[in-house]
Amino acid sequence: MTKYIKDLNEAQQTAVLYKEGPMIIIAGAGSGKTRVLTYRIAYLMEQGIDPFNILSLTFTNKAAREMKERIAKVVGESESKNLWMGTFHSIFARILRFEADKLGFPSNFTIYDAQDSQRLLASIIKEMQLNKDLYKTKSVAARISKFKNNLITVKAYYNNPELVEADMLAKRPKMGEIYKNYVDRCFKAGAMDFDDLLLRTNELLTRFPDVLAKYQDRFRYILVDEYQDTNHSQYLIVRALADRFQNVCVVGDDSQSIYAFRGANIQNILSFKKDYPDAVTFKLEQNYRSTKNIVLAANSVIEKNTIKLDKQLWTANDEGEKVEVMRLLSDAEEGRFIADSIFDNKLNKQLKNIDFAVLYRTNAQSRAIEDALRKKDIKYRIFGGISFYQRKEIKDVLAYLRLLINTNDEEALKRIINYPARGIGQTTLDRLTVKANELDISIFSLIEQLEVVDINLNAGIRRKLSDFVIMMKSFEVFMLSHNAFEVANEVVTKTRILRDLEQGGMPEDISRVENIQELLNGLQDFILLQEDTDDGDASLASFLENVALATDFDVDKSETDVVTLMTVHMAKGLEFPYVYIAGLEEGLFPSAMNMNSREDLEEERRLFYVALTRAEKQAYLLHTQMRFRWGKLTDCEPSRFLIEIDEKYLNIKTPLLQESSQNSFVDASIFGDDIPKQKIRYKKPEKRTSPRFSPPKNLKKLTKVTKDKTNLFDSKITVGSIVSHSRFGKGEVLQLEGSGADSKATIQFKEGQKKLLLQFAKLKIIG
Repeated sequence: MTKYIKDLNEAQQTAVLYKEGPMIIIAGAGSGKTRVLTYRIAYLMEQGIDPFNILSLTFTNKAAREMKERIAKVVGESESKNLWMGTFHSIFARILRFEADKLGFPSNFTIYDAQDSQRLLASIIKEMQLNKDLYKTKSVAARISKFKNNLITVKAYYNNPELVEADMLAKRPKMGEIYKNYVDRCFKAGAMDFDDLLLRTNELLTRFPDVLAKYQDRFRYILVDEYQDTNHSQYLIVRALADRFQNVCVVGDDSQSIYAFRGANIQNILSFKKDYPDAVTFKLEQNYRSTKNIVLAANSVIEKNTIKLDKQLWTANDEGEKVEVMRLLSDAEEGRFIADSIFDNKLNKQLKNIDFAVLYRTNAQSRAIEDALRKKDIKYRIFGGISFYQRKEIKDVLAYLRLLINTNDEEALKRIINYPARGIGQTTLDRLTVKANELDISIFSLIEQLEVVDINLNAGIRRKLSDFVIMMKSFEVFMLSHNAFEVANEVVTKTRILRDLEQGGMPEDISRVENIQELLNGLQDFILLQEDTDDGDASLASFLENVALATDFDVDKSETDVVTLMTVHMAKGLEFPYVYIAGLEEGLFPSAMNMNSREDLEEERRLFYVALTRAEKQAYLLHTQMRFRWGKLTDCEPSRFLIEIDEKYLNIKTPLLQESSQNSFVDASIFGDDIPKQKIRYKKPEKRTSPRFSPPKNLKKLTKVTKDKTNLFDSKITVGSIVSHSRFGKGEVLQLEGSGADSKATIQFKEGQKKLLLQFAKLKIIG
């Protein structure tokens, strides 16, 4: 037997050594699917199959590169180079180069990336004199992309009354015309976009039987990785190419199908046996990655799905620690727990930052986690995204707030003077900059004095500039009688930034709205924290100073020892010794937008399954009792996924501050001490219809969170008392001063000494 075959378990060996006919390899999380796929290709080549006759399709260039390197070690680099191995798009682009003339394209056709496509669409929308608010470039591009991936050509679009009517109802009746113009302009320019690489390949194989026969004969063995992630267009190409010899091997895991929003169709893998009745099924069910507790906990959740293939993941690894479930008071405390836990684990177990990952459902959740990690001086990197305060929409809002505090801040002014668009172009800004430099004054001061300054600007531009100044002045007046949160709230409402983002309707637009929501949450949390402390400064200027210090925490990109922060979608295919999954609450994970159908909810459950199975040694599942939403504290309900895990795999904890004792008038000992210790149990939520979440249209209607200033503090607090604080945790009272409403306590917390006003601090005596 070939040497490398001995490295495989029995199930893996059987899949690798099977030669002829259709086959499906159902590969559970951490079961070594890449190794099986790699060795199967190497085995085919060793059995005399010409590498030129093998087609291997992957979803990332990285996966293709790694597989080729592994194969080269087995069969030699020279032969491995002859494989047709790569991503769907790269392989089909290669085929189209050879056959482009049949479709009327030059062989050296240009491939447009997303930015190229959007620029062309923006030009078309402008030339057609359409309303840019109704025909947003990114939304139009996404709709056209969806058409192409579902093989809806321009002709098919006009032949489908439902599609035409849907665009009419969305007040975009010219969508078909834009689509036609876009396709015509691409053809005229000798260009294809990414979606064309699939669409045009389908066209080629459908319209030219001789071309189809040619590539069917060439690709006698076809292997497809991550088959559960294929869309309709990819599925049809694979079916067409494999139809002659039927030597098609697909590898995937229906339990990790999480990309429906990108067009992935889970039915492709679920229906494989219907497409190929003679197909043989191989199951890779041994997990090599995680401990028994993690694997069995994940199984107990995913078994609740009804749309699935039959398999049971198991592992021969150690039992390991139980999955930790932690209930925390707020999102700020959640961030602090993560930072403290990572710090303690590193210290006690001699670990590095790279051993830890923090996963969350939405990008907006990173704010509180980033803040906490920075305070602990723990280096981190956000993968597949941008640090919270570096995101465009956050920098836009912060620029308004910076300009409000300091009208001489020219970088802030330049950033937002025409955002959202108000007809003040770059030429106008250039003239203002030159004139302001001549007069040695700020651009804002110049705009204030336009009536008496000689500058070449028409009446319309002068009016727009005047309106901008009036708006900023109105914010200044508002700031005199309102706190920082209310001011920021007013800014995002009156500037119409939210309205601009909400009209996009794209997933990234929703994410940007969530980020602005989280910025307001952070502001409110900052105010409450400052109110607690004796020398706290809850001003907008103080908040901006804190943000500036946060953005200065920049990790060198060459630094490899960093904690990984990412969304669960980005984490697929990765693994980490220690994983923290944050925000496990109803409406957040599962997302409120995916709770309206069984299909959507089951995808959310698969997403949680993916998150949990990233962990090798220890997983932490975190949820909060309260979370800020648009600056208002709201009660949270534990995620149903926590309820679905079998309790025997869990260690459910509650922080000390939530177990605080209450004053009692009866001696508890008279009742005996044989009462079993109560466990925290998560009750199943009542059945209810969850409405699709959307942010409030008018933020001013929301009331800010206020402190109850009549709250009486515990008069039993003395020097030496061990107390608990909702944000700082456990601490010892070192000093008391003042009396009544002016009472203050100096307390030693884990992160240092704090002087707190007792009437606001809401301390609880715990020892």
